[in-house]
Amino acid sequence: MDDRRSDRRTRMYKSGTILLGSWKVPCTVRNLSETAACFEVQTTYEIPASFEFVLPDHPSRTCKVVWLGDTKIGVQFQQGLP
Repeated sequence: MDDRRSDRRTRMYKSGTILLGSWKVPCTVRNLSETAACFEVQTTYEIPASFEFVLPDHPSRTCKVVWLGDTKIGVQFQQGLP
């Protein structure tokens, strides 16, 4: 299988939060690069095409969904790390 990622991702297992207005969805960051990430959630039902994401002690990032599974979300960050 070809890896079409533009940046190398670091595997991890950190807790983060997907922000959907006043609704907060807990997630686990499975891998992360400067431009993209994979999140694991309980369900991807009603996850919109774009949202804000926060890791503890980091500024929020705007994410664009690239792919969705039943419990995983592949995203691209809309801007690089500050």
